[in-house]
Amino acid sequence: MLLIPCPWCGERDEIEFSYGGEAGVPYPSDPAELSDEAWARFLFVRANPRGAFHERWVHTHGCRRWFDLTRDTVTHEIHVRER
Repeated sequence: MLLIPCPWCGERDEIEFSYGGEAGVPYPSDPAELSDEAWARFLFVRANPRGAFHERWVHTHGCRRWFDLTRDTVTHEIHVRER
């Protein structure tokens, strides 16, 4: 089990959180103009690096706030990103 450091509530068990995916993915400027293939790529294709990965999390069973963190996908070491 991961211990995730919520910037507002402190360190908590991962079961209190919901994963929000890769952080920093820009929303398309004109989504209506995207082809089905491009829209599917935006929705479903994400990086899968070995090492540092920037993620979004929400403290679902706590303060209910969203925040970004960096997690090492090999060691699971977590660093909360600055707001």
